[in-house]
Amino acid sequence: MSRKILQIHPLDNAIVALTDLEKEEVFELNGKTIQLLESIPAKHKFCIQDLAPGDLVIMYGVTVGKAQSFISKGALLNTINIKHDSADFELTPGKYTWTPPDISVFAEKTFLGYHREDGQVGTANYWVVIPLVFCENRNVETIKEAFLEELGYAKPNPYKNLVRQLVQQTQTKEAAAEQVLERIKTTPANRVFENIDGIKFLTHQGGCGGTREDAEMLCQLLAGYIHHPNVAGATVLSLGCQHAQANILQEKLRELNPDFKKPLLIFEQQQSGTEEQLLYRAITDTFQHLNQANAISRKPASLSKLRIGLECGGSDGFSGISANPVLGHVSDLLTALGGSAVLAEFPELCGVEQELINRCVDEQKAAKFTQLMRAYSASAEAVGSGFDMNPSPGNIRDGLITDAIKSCGAAKKGGTSPVTDVLDYGEYIQNPGLNLLCTPGNDVESTTALAGSGCNIILFTTGLGTPTGNPVSPVVKVSTNNRLAERMPDIIDFNTGPVISGEKTIEEMGEELFKKIIRIASGIESTKAMDLGQDDFIPWKRGVSL
Repeated sequence: MSRKILQIHPLDNAIVALTDLEKEEVFELNGKTIQLLESIPAKHKFCIQDLAPGDLVIMYGVTVGKAQSFISKGALLNTINIKHDSADFELTPGKYTWTPPDISVFAEKTFLGYHREDGQVGTANYWVVIPLVFCENRNVETIKEAFLEELGYAKPNPYKNLVRQLVQQTQTKEAAAEQVLERIKTTPANRVFENIDGIKFLTHQGGCGGTREDAEMLCQLLAGYIHHPNVAGATVLSLGCQHAQANILQEKLRELNPDFKKPLLIFEQQQSGTEEQLLYRAITDTFQHLNQANAISRKPASLSKLRIGLECGGSDGFSGISANPVLGHVSDLLTALGGSAVLAEFPELCGVEQELINRCVDEQKAAKFTQLMRAYSASAEAVGSGFDMNPSPGNIRDGLITDAIKSCGAAKKGGTSPVTDVLDYGEYIQNPGLNLLCTPGNDVESTTALAGSGCNIILFTTGLGTPTGNPVSPVVKVSTNNRLAERMPDIIDFNTGPVISGEKTIEEMGEELFKKIIRIASGIESTKAMDLGQDDFIPWKRGVSL
């Protein structure tokens, strides 16, 4: 088959253009001749048979849309002539058989991690400073300004010098930018605490107002961050009168670990006197505990201690055939080694529910997934929306014209292994293997949740370019295509474009990516989001977010 087009599944009547195709180009596929009736942009799809109104559009072997008008063989599929459609699903889990991939290359490998008393292993060693309510955000920012530069964690800002030089008008904008950016590349780290990778400050807009359930869910999420294997301890600022009370946070921590022993410093402003007194105590006590947290160092750990989150954002028409399947192979390798992989973004599993139900290890897990999917879909429909409205303008422009097309490609991140657990938002990883985590499709809301559930590495595929990072979990940005990797090298960590060009297989790229993950988990390499200080944190309030 020509590398210019791709039929993903033998049943598909929608074919992917791997490069820009010209009108009247002719292709032979499965003994049939298809002449294009119009130009087809790369990443978009054309049909290989005439479709009447109401006929189903098939990709990945499943329904991804329905024809809205007559569509001729060789015509472009777009948002006018097809609309989202997907097959229904039911709770009928069957016996699923799985052949694990060959893991001999990784069987004896380890990573260098931070071992915690509860048996978790971190890929980093952070201290977190967290407000229980938005009223404390300014105090958190004050502590941040006091700590980061003095302790050597501040990210130098080359643009300050650029603005100064522009004001002085001593150099051109281009020359100033070039000199300053070059200087920043050679700025040495001057960290006071060698074994602490950073102090992370998680501000948010929650904790009061809304519903009591919102506050409780926020406390559960924050407890997940404090319990996270990449976190050595936490400083928590509370106003005192808000819904998200310190005792709720402590209760959620005890639920995660009845024998919780990490340092947890809680300061309540309404009981502390002046703001100056609050900040003096918080900074002094935190500094003393940073000294203690610095005593831990990296030691070898089994790869089974890796918990990898699987995310996609700024997806394109290549996501489901390059980067996402590569992540799927990484997921299969990790689960075969006894580790955990977590597939999130429930609005982007629309159309593949039955496959995932069939992969669940027992009926209880399948029932939980079914209930969460139906409830989420119903809540969206109740406000006049729906999963069909998930694709963004960027998704649509680059070939993901229905939610089912996007979802079928997104689900490839989960590989082929059995589903060992299903987690609601805020629930923490308990079982090795492939977990499904209920989150929105929104990039940051989802990555925030993946870290809160205990993922100590997050893999993030993108076809358009997304800078998303996370405060406590390294986010590895994986490009779907060569052009993006070349255009935005400052945010892309790994490129799966060679899968599209046919230079490498999904399995080859998966093994390369897994080796890179081990280096990042060991602190040998950093991610681009870490280098940029991209610490995105947005809790989900369980409203409708697609």
